[in-house]
Amino acid sequence: MSVNFVVALALFNMASVRAGRVLLTLYAIKLGAQPIAIGMLAATFSVIPILFSWASGRWSDRFGSRWLLLIGVVGSSSGLLLPYFVPSLESVFIAGLLSGLSMTFCNVSLQNLVGLMSGVENRARNFGNYTLAGSFAAFIGPLIAGFSIDQAGYDHACLIVVALAIVPVSMLVARGSELPGGSREATPAGNLWHALMLPGVWPVLAASCMGQTAGDFFQFYMPVYAHDAGLSASAIGIVLAVYSAATFVARIFLPHLIRHSGEQKVLVYAFVLAALALMLVPAFHGAVLLALISFLIGLGMGCTAPITMMLMFTRSAEGRSGEAMGLRLTADNLTRLVGPMLFGAIASAAGLAAVFWLNALMLGSGSLFARRSSARRRDGE
Repeated sequence: MSVNFVVALALFNMASVRAGRVLLTLYAIKLGAQPIAIGMLAATFSVIPILFSWASGRWSDRFGSRWLLLIGVVGSSSGLLLPYFVPSLESVFIAGLLSGLSMTFCNVSLQNLVGLMSGVENRARNFGNYTLAGSFAAFIGPLIAGFSIDQAGYDHACLIVVALAIVPVSMLVARGSELPGGSREATPAGNLWHALMLPGVWPVLAASCMGQTAGDFFQFYMPVYAHDAGLSASAIGIVLAVYSAATFVARIFLPHLIRHSGEQKVLVYAFVLAALALMLVPAFHGAVLLALISFLIGLGMGCTAPITMMLMFTRSAEGRSGEAMGLRLTADNLTRLVGPMLFGAIASAAGLAAVFWLNALMLGSGSLFARRSSARRRDGE
């Protein structure tokens, strides 16, 4: 079986999940949810991955990915039927929890499958294609949700998103048995602390969390900064769209960059580029220059996710790659939950400019950390 099957599976599943999350958020607002309730709903999307990503990776190593993927996709789509039959905030929150469950099982298993089905010569390309599928899903998912709501209403929009999820379910039923299986003896006894102590894990987790924090921060606070600078809503949308376009460009050229310079050197360059661009943001207020800066940040951030996935996979113990990928997702989702609150408090106390500079400093220190980590590994070899 080709790894392209896994990439296509990821595209359809992530598109349905992204559409479902936008739909659930807007549905909650329609049902009268207050801002604090919306924040709690957003948190439900990350709580389940924090709690179960590592365990999901261990299950993937032991039992294979097919049934985990089926449980994830069917669980998420079934959850969206609840607001259709019982339109209430309680139903929306239950559907949000099931959406988190889907992302937990599916993301860990799919990322692990990309690594298992790739060789050294094509791993960079395959992880790059996987993240490209994720970026495209993040683009079309909200569009599907928005047009479905406008054309069919909230209740029937739920059915449309459920219908989209039938595609990955059908793929798994038809060809899921061809996916790599697990091994009951693959995962030795050990807890989360043992997984954290595997050689080379901490530097990858740190790099992944820094990239996650910087990417989320930019998408949360660039609209706030641009609004304060007097940009229109359409101009702000263009600035953010340019960021997403840059991540596409970076991931298209990433395999060539890695062949030329290696994963860790490209990661260092990506951190430096994004850090320098973030430092420039508070100095400019025009849409064109902010879009250019956004493009540079997107180029850097577009490299971090696929590279940290590759590094986490290659540094995992034999037969424990799913566990390693789950550990990375646990750290990323914990960062996604805590980061916005932390930077929100800093922005309130010191202003937005200070937060942009703090993120630039974080990425700059991350580049030094990645370079030193790479040097230590070469010395060890």
